Amino acid sequence: MPSQWISTKGVFSYKNLVHAVAGAAGSSFAITTFYPLDAARTRVQVDENRKAKYSPEVVLEVFEEEGIEGLYRGWFPVVTSICCSNFVYFYVFNGLKAVCYGRNDTPYPAKDLLLAFLAGVTNVLSTTPLWVANTRLKLQGTLLRRQTSFSERGLPHYYGMFHALKTIYRQEGLFALWCGTLPSVVLASNPAVQFMVYEALKRRYAANGNAKNVGGFVYFMMGALSKMVATFITYPLQVIQARLRAGHNKRGNGFRGMLYALDQIYEKYGFKGLYKGLELKLTQTVLMAALMFFTYEKIASIVFRIMRAEKLKTVLVAS
Repeated sequence: MPSQWISTKGVFSYKNLVHAVAGAAGSSFAITTFYPLDAARTRVQVDENRKAKYSPEVVLEVFEEEGIEGLYRGWFPVVTSICCSNFVYFYVFNGLKAVCYGRNDTPYPAKDLLLAFLAGVTNVLSTTPLWVANTRLKLQGTLLRRQTSFSERGLPHYYGMFHALKTIYRQEGLFALWCGTLPSVVLASNPAVQFMVYEALKRRYAANGNAKNVGGFVYFMMGALSKMVATFITYPLQVIQARLRAGHNKRGNGFRGMLYALDQIYEKYGFKGLYKGLELKLTQTVLMAALMFFTYEKIASIVFRIMRAEKLKTVLVAS
């Protein structure tokens, strides 16, 4: 890494901006492609009486009960949230790498893990309200198997992302917008593990003399493997997070937290309840991560090639 990047100036660079935009675009494309799997996964995690099944079965059930609209309900707020979230994450992660990695500082997994975790925490604290709102919007109008609709649980009808944010704040208070923040902060370990594994795989591949021959399929497989490892490790917290964001922790005029949700899930369903919907989550997130990293790397590569060509052209003209 160039020595001039070992300063705060490295944080505010075109390179970090390119990584952030490429990451946001890649994640938006990936979630759009596999959104029905995300819709099915949310229902299995939140709906207490819906049995966990294989992905095609749940997707078909949702389609039969709610039509094509049910499979894409809440798509726009989800894309908006994931776009903002990944922009923040990729920018902060690459900015921290620019500051911390010097010319003679060899990258290693433990440092990647720490930097990715710090980027994840920054992302969680800044974008959690968007994810709370989009979880409510995504579940709005769904048919929960326990015969209690979204509106019957006392939650209002939302007309969009900004209306949801405003309504949740006015009716439930500021704390509700950051509901599920604790498991989300802990879950920052998920992308941290994911990026640690991904960066390690990239470096190992480059060390074998393949740095210039990395194809799209290689990026796809590295993204899939890194996400699979991260998801296995952190999945129980994702179940708790989904239930908290959906408002399952609301009791009377107050809210119960992460430990309460954990106790309720374990008491009703045992240990297996903490892994309810894992197959759906793995299918969705592994495919999404693989496609996201593939798109991200390709966009970043194209933009950097254009930038290098323009820089070379400027040098030639100046000489």
